[in-house]
Amino acid sequence: MALTYSSYLKIDELLSLQRQVSDGPEHDEMLFIVIHQVYELWFKQFLHEIDFLKRLLETGDVPRALHTMKRILTILKVAVAQIDILETMTPLEFLSFRERLESGSGFQSFQFRELEFLLGMKRPAALDRYPVGSDHRARLERRLAEPTLWDSFLRLLAHHGHAVPDEALSRDVTRPIESVPALHPVLIRIYRSDPMASVLCERMVDLDEGLQEWRYRHVKMVQRTIGTKKGTGGSDGAAYLMTTLNHALFPDLWAIRTEL
Repeated sequence: MALTYSSYLKIDELLSLQRQVSDGPEHDEMLFIVIHQVYELWFKQFLHEIDFLKRLLETGDVPRALHTMKRILTILKVAVAQIDILETMTPLEFLSFRERLESGSGFQSFQFRELEFLLGMKRPAALDRYPVGSDHRARLERRLAEPTLWDSFLRLLAHHGHAVPDEALSRDVTRPIESVPALHPVLIRIYRSDPMASVLCERMVDLDEGLQEWRYRHVKMVQRTIGTKKGTGGSDGAAYLMTTLNHALFPDLWAIRTEL
């Protein structure tokens, strides 16, 4: 049989995955399912692109790394914009099927946890949500042990002759990224003397800011939908999400703003 649009993209299988569980079913449950399935597809693409970006950085390919960063940032803008669609659902419309979600919660998205680990937000406690020996936990354990995007970025700077401190290059990659003050003069020199690398620094800041924007829009969407109620699956809902705001992924790129 000849390859077709539908067979290549597995359209029949894809369209069979939106299975509503509410009585009726409730009209708005379809939107809820589609939006979150699309988010998981974007998370998959984020992981695909950032893994590729790390390889480009490791080999010193700055032009192609910048091109890949542009794609990642464009996808992130789309992910933020999707919240506009979800916010067309009123609190009452969400409540019409919320109880049928039972223990299901966005906190269980293993791909988003992978993305956090890949970007340096290493929290071993996050593994506790996934059964020992499960495929999802194994994926997170691999991400916990591997270098982050920041580590690849620093190796690129060192590869291009910048004096990146050993404490930054040899840090424990299983821990969250922490500021290294000795790195600040190096970054400042890059901004003043290496135009290509300084553009890459700014794209890293764009990524950091973009993820913070997504988190802010997400928490405001939760607040306008369920207020201060507990989240699905017994999570703390907006109260927990508020604690994730204003946490920089790459603190040194922000710290040097006051030193330039």
